[in-house]
Amino acid sequence: MSNSVFQSVIVQLKEIPERVFGVMDGEGCVVSCTDVALLGERWPEAVTKVVAAGDTMVSYNQKYFKGIYSGTNALEYAVFCTGSDEAAKSSCLMAYIAFNDAKTFYEEKHDRGTFVKNIIMDNILPGDIYIRAKELHFVTEAPRVVFLVRQTGRADVATVDVLTNLFPDKTQDFILSINETDVAVVKQIGENATTADLEKLAMLIEKTMKEELYANVVIGFGTVSEHLRSLADSYKEAQTAIDVGKVFDTEKSIINYENLGIGRLIYQLPTTLCDIFLTEVFKKNSIDSLDQETLFTINKFFENNLNVSETSRKLFVHRNTLVYRLEKIKKLTGLDLREFDHAIVFKVALMVRKYLSSREIR
Repeated sequence: MSNSVFQSVIVQLKEIPERVFGVMDGEGCVVSCTDVALLGERWPEAVTKVVAAGDTMVSYNQKYFKGIYSGTNALEYAVFCTGSDEAAKSSCLMAYIAFNDAKTFYEEKHDRGTFVKNIIMDNILPGDIYIRAKELHFVTEAPRVVFLVRQTGRADVATVDVLTNLFPDKTQDFILSINETDVAVVKQIGENATTADLEKLAMLIEKTMKEELYANVVIGFGTVSEHLRSLADSYKEAQTAIDVGKVFDTEKSIINYENLGIGRLIYQLPTTLCDIFLTEVFKKNSIDSLDQETLFTINKFFENNLNVSETSRKLFVHRNTLVYRLEKIKKLTGLDLREFDHAIVFKVALMVRKYLSSREIR
């Protein structure tokens, strides 16, 4: 970012007598100041003090300092004001607010990454998207997809840097820090990119995170957005993919929104409606009356497409034993899993039960 962005603030602060205001960069070099004689001076010791103080103000060498941090919590700049009294402290805080606002305004006006983040977070009006895109010479119509990378263990602040190195084209791809655990990758793709291509990109992201940071991640991605205005939809779909996958596909680390199937519908249902559904389906006995062995048998039966012979082979039991178990399930629940319609109802009921259990844990 150009240091001239602070110049308008410096001009105004010159009107305050007996105080020197300025800004040093993350390496301690004074880049803007009301006293031009200080420009270019380097204060590495001050940087150490500011970083140690974090978000609080610190007094050092007859000056007050307050840091301005990036989205990855790296020190970008530090505002300073001469003096060690309470008035100097208040003046430094006032200067910090002015400089930080100037920086934010500049980034929102000139930074493409901030523009894209505002789009996916729904922080910009649809009509303004066209105006800002034109100002930034941004291509509005191009196939893009949003990958949401969520760290499941210890969050590493280096995630943004690692993913930026993986996708270095800053004119087409954007790595955006969402919160402590989530990073959005907005990737421009080829016109003929397939779902398999998107899954390969997700696998590349997962592999890079493991190799570079030893981090475990879950990655969700939405449908391809052909226009900037629909990027927010792709981002929301990526969020939904992770949230639904956390309930119904706990073993998967890469989840495609288009493959969520009926789980996506169940996830959007109110819990009261789910309770009513289970009560109506299982009139004889509750689904909770089935023991773990029976549930394991049912899941294997579904995995093998309701094929009795194949399921008995996978379970290492005689075919007649499996038939006996299916008859027992029919007596308990009133549903014959060998009938397709009954099997569908039972499968949905198992997913609804899983969904309700996940809501109870939260």
